[in-house]
Amino acid sequence: MPDLKLATGSFDNVSMSVALIGPDERRRRAMAEALSEQPGAMIHEYLAFPRDLDELPRVLGQKYDVVVVDADSDPEFAVQLAESLSAGGKSYVMAYSADPDVRLAIRFMRAGVREFFTLPLDKGEVAEALARASSRPAPPSAPTRSSGKVFTFLGTKGGCGVTTIAANFAISLAQESERGTLLIDLGLPLGDAAINLGIVPEFSIANALQNPTRLDSNFLNTLVARHSSGVGVLAAPSEFQGDQPNREFLEILLSVARQDFDYIVVDVGSRVDLMDSALFSSEAEVYLITQVGISELRNANRMITRFFQKRDWGLQIVLNRYKPATLLFDDKNIERALTRPTQWKIPDDWASARRTQSTATPLALYDSQISIAIRQMARIACGLPADREEKKSLFSFFR
Repeated sequence: MPDLKLATGSFDNVSMSVALIGPDERRRRAMAEALSEQPGAMIHEYLAFPRDLDELPRVLGQKYDVVVVDADSDPEFAVQLAESLSAGGKSYVMAYSADPDVRLAIRFMRAGVREFFTLPLDKGEVAEALARASSRPAPPSAPTRSSGKVFTFLGTKGGCGVTTIAANFAISLAQESERGTLLIDLGLPLGDAAINLGIVPEFSIANALQNPTRLDSNFLNTLVARHSSGVGVLAAPSEFQGDQPNREFLEILLSVARQDFDYIVVDVGSRVDLMDSALFSSEAEVYLITQVGISELRNANRMITRFFQKRDWGLQIVLNRYKPATLLFDDKNIERALTRPTQWKIPDDWASARRTQSTATPLALYDSQISIAIRQMARIACGLPADREEKKSLFSFFR
C-alpha cells in the first residue's frame, strides 16, 4: 500500500505505540478518537491495507506494541493480515467492526486477535484493552542460532543413485538429530526427489527463480512442501524450465535456508557447473556418489582431480550398490582409481530398492541394508555415534 500514514496524539511519556489500519475513514476516526483518550499512547493511522502481506514490514516500518485492524474493509484479507501480525506474539492485535456478527469475531480471534470491538465503541472497553496490552509480558527474544549446515550430494553420472541417497539421508538426518531439515532438489531439469518421497508439491524451486528478490524466510517456507517425516522439500519443477539457478541465486537461497533449518541437504545430480557456488564452499560437506564400474570410477577420478585435488576436508566418497562378490576390482584398486579411500559403502539391496520404487515409501522409514548404512552416515553427520545403543545388525557397514 502507499505509505498513507498520519500521526495523531502528542503525549508526554509515550509508553505504547499503536498502529491503526483502517481504509474506511469514518470507522477509523471513531477508533482513533477512542484510542487517543488513553494517556501514554502514540497512534499512527494507516489509510489503506497493504497490497499484499509481503509489503507489510516495509509499510509499517517499525514494530508496534498494538496493531488495530478494520475488520469490515475486505474481511478475507483483514483476517490474513491479523494472522500475520499475530504470528510469534510480537504485537498485541485488535480488530473492530460495525457489524456485531459473532462468527466474524470468532474468525478474527482464531487468527490471533486479542480484542474485538463493535461500533459504536465503548471507550471504557478500549481503555481496558490497552491496559491489558500494556501489562502483558514482553515476548521472549528469539534465541540466537548458528547457521544451518549444508550437505551437498553429487553424482559421477546419471542413475548412480544420488537422489535416493540424498532423500533418505535427509529423512535419517531429521529423525536421528530431531532438528529442522530441508531437502533441496537441484537435479534439474529432471529432479525427482519429491517423487522418491511420495509427495506432490504445489510449488518448486522454479517459483523462487522467478522472484529471486522476494526470497526471504516467509517466501521460502511458502514454497517448501512437508514430508510426513518432518523433512521440508524444495522440489524441482515438474516441467522443463528455461531459467537455471546461478551463483548469486544459490548464495541467497542457502543464506535464507540456513537461518530457518539446522540441516540443508542438496541434491545436485551430476551438475559440475555449480562447482563455483556456495554448495561447494569450505563450509559444505560434499558426498560424491559413485559405483564400482569403469565409467563411474573414471568420472569420479576426473571430478576429484579437477575439483577436489586440494580439498582434504569435507569430501566423502560413497560407493553405491556395493556388492563385493561381483566386483571386478578389489578395495585397493578402487582406492587407487579414486586417489583416496572411500568413506561409505551402500550395499546392493535390490529387493528393498524395488519395494521403495513401487510404493513411494522412502527406504529410511523401514530397516534394510541400505537404510542402516544411510542412517549411520546421517548419525555421523550430526555428531552422533554411527550406531544406536542397540544390538548391531549383521548388515551394518562401518565407516
